[in-house]
Amino acid sequence: MISTNDIRRSFLDYFGKAGHHIVPSAPLVPQNDPTLMFINAGMVPFKNVFTGLESRPYVTATSSQKCVRAGGKHNDLDNVGYTARHHTFFEMLGNFSFGDYFKEQAIDHAWTLLTTIWGIDPDRLTATVYHTDDEAYSLWQRLLPDERIIRIATKDNFWAMGDSGPCGPCSEIFYDHGDHIFGGPPGSPEEDGDRFVEIWNLVFMQYEQDANEITGDLPKKSIDTGMGLERIAAVLQGVHDNYDTDTFKALIGASTALTGTSAEGEFKASHRVIADHLRSAGFLVADGVLPANEGRGYVLRRIMRRAMRHAHLIGAKEPLMHRLVPALVAEMGAAYPDLVRAQPMIEATLLQEETRFRQTLDKGLKLLDEATAGMTKGDTLAGETAFKLYDTFGFPYDLTEDALRAQGLDVDRTGFDAAMAEQSRAGRGAW
Repeated sequence: MISTNDIRRSFLDYFGKAGHHIVPSAPLVPQNDPTLMFINAGMVPFKNVFTGLESRPYVTATSSQKCVRAGGKHNDLDNVGYTARHHTFFEMLGNFSFGDYFKEQAIDHAWTLLTTIWGIDPDRLTATVYHTDDEAYSLWQRLLPDERIIRIATKDNFWAMGDSGPCGPCSEIFYDHGDHIFGGPPGSPEEDGDRFVEIWNLVFMQYEQDANEITGDLPKKSIDTGMGLERIAAVLQGVHDNYDTDTFKALIGASTALTGTSAEGEFKASHRVIADHLRSAGFLVADGVLPANEGRGYVLRRIMRRAMRHAHLIGAKEPLMHRLVPALVAEMGAAYPDLVRAQPMIEATLLQEETRFRQTLDKGLKLLDEATAGMTKGDTLAGETAFKLYDTFGFPYDLTEDALRAQGLDVDRTGFDAAMAEQSRAGRGAW
């Protein structure tokens, strides 16, 4: 079986041999982009190159970029642990052309790597194109039958950097996991099923737009692609679920060994949450983020505390997260030496945070138990109670929501937001 580390290396080697400059992953904290809390896509470090504000000594590049989506527009936190493909931390494999090659070469590179280098069965692949992109459609006709080239008329196949700036149609490549899994191809009524999974997005940046209106062609047509390492690892390792790939199995194996619990059954979601959040926390600390009550540090604290509550759920009597760091470093340290260098800091930060959190966790959970006594499945906890947990015990809203999910209870988000807004108004008045 090809390992996740081998897949990353193979991707970079392929494009390196094809003349692309291999660019190391940028830190998770954007260095020159105040619009983002964390880097959330592989093209972000090249944003100014695409817009022409920055030049580099190369016109094609490739990278495996660390990404975090746990706040703001891209917030996957609540889904992590309960689905097959949601993560707060993931790696985005990408190849980029800054005015060099365009659609034909981008499609050919993708096809060659997937089917020749990695040996994926071409009959399992389907491509989508923007509904007016006849050029991309005809290029795919060289490789796929017409019934597996699907025109999509929505924003799913038209990518933009923002309301203004470079934009263009894109072509997504889907892998068919087989008819034993529910779902249909993109554009079909069953497209939300899990059978057909997008594995690679090829963006053809060719237009300039202003206020969501295309105003003309870019002076240099460019390519930006993105492929989730975890998704392609699942395909190449013959599994349907990202959490069944080698990296996650090793991390989940460490938490099951330390707690003496099973990776399946009632604690399945908890072990997955812990494994995913361990990666986010470890890499964020390695990149200089520390737990805090606002900004990036607050997002990190939410991630840590969600994992720590799940450690408590599976019966860990002592702080657990810091003892899992060696497993993380063993799996990913070779590809990311910064993780090795930061290991003592990561362990110390996790131990301190979990020790503090455990002191308030029991009090908060006791209050939650009292508040939900007598409630039955489908009932809703008052938003004011959820806010009291947050304000008094440092429970983020999503942690309360997560704690009640297993009981089939909901939380009044509107009431929570209203209580939060009222506190803010009172705070401003007092100031």
